[in-house]
Amino acid sequence: MLDRPVVQEFLNCRFEDMELEVPRDISERQLVEAFCQYVEDDYYEWLKDNFKSFFEHGNPDWEWIRDRM
Repeated sequence: MLDRPVVQEFLNCRFEDMELEVPRDISERQLVEAFCQYVEDDYYEWLKDNFKSFFEHGNPDWEWIRDRM
């Protein structure tokens, strides 16, 4: 789901800003993949929670939704 090259560039910039170094036994590719999986898992949970809130746990306020649109 996430664009791995974009995430890799993001991590590189953030690591540089924070003056962090990746241990030699962790490849950049593996780190990017692990970070992407972590974010995607969290993102899915965030979507589920927001879906429940937006649609009032199965009792949506359609007027409120119309106002938002």
